[in-house]
Amino acid sequence: MNRYAWLALYRSLTRHKLYAALNIGGLAVGIAVFLVLALYVRFETSFETWLPRHDELYQVQTDLQMPGSPFNGAYPFTMSGLLEQMREDFPGIAGARLRGGENGGSVVRDGLAASEDVAQVDPSFFDLFALPMVRGDARRAFADPAAALISRSAARKYFGGADPVGQTMTIAVDAPASYRIAGIFEDLPENTDLRFSVLIPMPTTPPPTQWMWHRWGSASLKTWLRFDTPADARRFEQTLPAFVDRRATKDVGPNASKFLNLSLLPIARAHLEPLGAEAASRKLTVATLGLVGLLTLLIAIVNYVNLATARAGLRGREVAMRKVLGADRGALIRQFLGEAIVTVALAALLGLILVELSLPWVNAAGGLSLSIPYGWAVPVLLALTLLIGLAAGFYPALLLSRFPAAAVLASARAPGGGRAGARLREVLVVLQFGLVIAFIASTIVIAAQMRHLRQADLGFRREGLITVPSLADITLGWGQARELIAAFRTLPGVVSVGAADVAPGGAGGGNIDVVEMPGQSPNAPMLRMFSVGPDFFRTYGPRLLAGRLFDDAHGADDSSDWRKWDQGRNIVINRGAVTTLGFRSPADAIGKTVGGPRPRTIIGVIDELRFFSPRTPEGAAYYIYIRDHPAQPIAAIRFTGDPQPMLEAVQTTWRRIAPQVPFKADTADRQLADFYEADERALHLLAVGAGLAVLVGCVGLWGLASFNTARRVKEIGIRKTLGASSADIVRLLIGQFLRPVLLANLLAWPLAYFAARTWLAGFNDRIPLSPLFFGAASLIALSIAVLTVLGQSLRASRAAPGWALRHE
Repeated sequence: MNRYAWLALYRSLTRHKLYAALNIGGLAVGIAVFLVLALYVRFETSFETWLPRHDELYQVQTDLQMPGSPFNGAYPFTMSGLLEQMREDFPGIAGARLRGGENGGSVVRDGLAASEDVAQVDPSFFDLFALPMVRGDARRAFADPAAALISRSAARKYFGGADPVGQTMTIAVDAPASYRIAGIFEDLPENTDLRFSVLIPMPTTPPPTQWMWHRWGSASLKTWLRFDTPADARRFEQTLPAFVDRRATKDVGPNASKFLNLSLLPIARAHLEPLGAEAASRKLTVATLGLVGLLTLLIAIVNYVNLATARAGLRGREVAMRKVLGADRGALIRQFLGEAIVTVALAALLGLILVELSLPWVNAAGGLSLSIPYGWAVPVLLALTLLIGLAAGFYPALLLSRFPAAAVLASARAPGGGRAGARLREVLVVLQFGLVIAFIASTIVIAAQMRHLRQADLGFRREGLITVPSLADITLGWGQARELIAAFRTLPGVVSVGAADVAPGGAGGGNIDVVEMPGQSPNAPMLRMFSVGPDFFRTYGPRLLAGRLFDDAHGADDSSDWRKWDQGRNIVINRGAVTTLGFRSPADAIGKTVGGPRPRTIIGVIDELRFFSPRTPEGAAYYIYIRDHPAQPIAAIRFTGDPQPMLEAVQTTWRRIAPQVPFKADTADRQLADFYEADERALHLLAVGAGLAVLVGCVGLWGLASFNTARRVKEIGIRKTLGASSADIVRLLIGQFLRPVLLANLLAWPLAYFAARTWLAGFNDRIPLSPLFFGAASLIALSIAVLTVLGQSLRASRAAPGWALRHE
């Protein structure tokens, strides 16, 4: 741009300060929203990329394809002894395992245990994962089976300013043991699923509690392999079915790879591609918010083009004079494109400032820890400036350069683009508000779904219920677990205490079992199996649909002695199992015996107890009764009164009886809250994006209304002279601007419907898509549009006819 071009840009910005502020401000907000959501997408897609040679690391997955199983899919866990068997069959393979991780163990200090992110790893772990070390050599340290490595934060937490290397800690995973600190590693970054702060060696022999260490079908730890190239990884993956057939026949049966197989997943994809609906939700959330960022930027660009084309007529005489003085059309296009790029650069700088100011609030609202890496942000902003400047400035530059000099200078007024220009601006408003209405409708649907999940009937009352997952800790003795349950029952305000191997929030999870039915072999249905103790049903209070519940008066109800299971036992099933097992109704199932060689007699049918994620179908399940309490039980305490004092009383009781085991307990509401966290975060970010998109749209509509109203002052004066009232003028002007907003619904409703249906498909329990959601979004958009242009319309309608007729 030459000196004249810079002067022209300065005059354009300062002569029309309001339009300049609307243009630059709207674009800055769009760029800011895009940058924030781009930072979020970048963060979510960057997991494990901080690792050196991460492109050579692959996570081994267990693929289950059991007919009728509710657990089919690819699990990010493997059998504990898988790597040992792989090394026997494939000598020289590079691999490592990790067992535990987040809350995977405890540290005992002064007789009290505190939950800690403890993980057991093979010595070869450090060949695959080059952790940045502060002190010590990780590879050499684990030659000592009693060595431990801790993170920098853990070193400060447990040793303050003292040097921890060489000191000892009591760490418990399977059982408390003393470990010597051999080194300190840097805290792991936020973009990792490797959640550990203490590392100890993997046991060389299976711990007493891990009786399924070499049992195919179990999944208790993570296994990774390293390959030099993707082709090597693919070749190895092709050998896995034969490996499974050789090794898993004893546990799975002939042709084991048809039912259970192994696959390799690049570690950089593992964050967004683990098992099931939760992973699909995470990917959908990332994709959706990335799309919201792009569409908000598109709205801002459309806003820029709309205002720029509307204002083009104000520079008609300038263009005409430049043409008279010898400027050709190419020079004018270059000038106006240069002005557009400079304007976008100002908007980008302002957008970056807005991102810096808003990130703390965004992080708090979304539960995130985003920051701006300027080495990434600056090139992105430069590219955005160039692309948006060229894309958004091209049509206004083309329009301005086409103005005929003679016609413009001979005219009493500046050109405004004519009917074609007005139609284009109307189309741009339709596009802009179509996206805005789609954003509003999607936000309303997500908010309604989250409200539904919070209030949905789960088959039990969430209020007044505390669960204690730490009762399932493997370091807790059987006698202590029994003593704790008895002590909880004596606390003031406690109504009942039950125990089971499952609890709200997905803790525990139970097992799966094949229930043979006449005529259904070999594809017998697979059901979840849950073990419950006394007062379990009293504590949760499920609806009894038919039959009775367990009691101690019936000896066949007790399944404590697993050696007698082939003699028959009584079970309670849920509503889903009625259909799965082929019964016509709950009443029809009562008294029936199922299970073939391991007979199970159905004594009761209950409604579903929905303990798991709302994205996961509860499925068919049956319950067995353990008269004392199940192995590794989770306690459930039904109480009256304030939950906080009750939690404190439970904690005090725990520390008195089992101080060597970390205490973990919470209300059922908070245990279930983890299921909604990701969607709540998406709702917050989408609401912010939608709100800012509405703001940008309103800025553009207000600017356009102001411009068009100013151009129609003389027309308004003539109408008022001919008898039009102020109300007629207001209706005329508002109607003109509401027409494109109404037409925008034709674009918005299909977009919003598709987006909402795609998102809701991930939920087992979902709301119906009512037209009210879309109608409400349209009504909100119309109301905003009316309020946006109302001020301009009222001001124009009140102008005196004489002044309006003299106005130029």
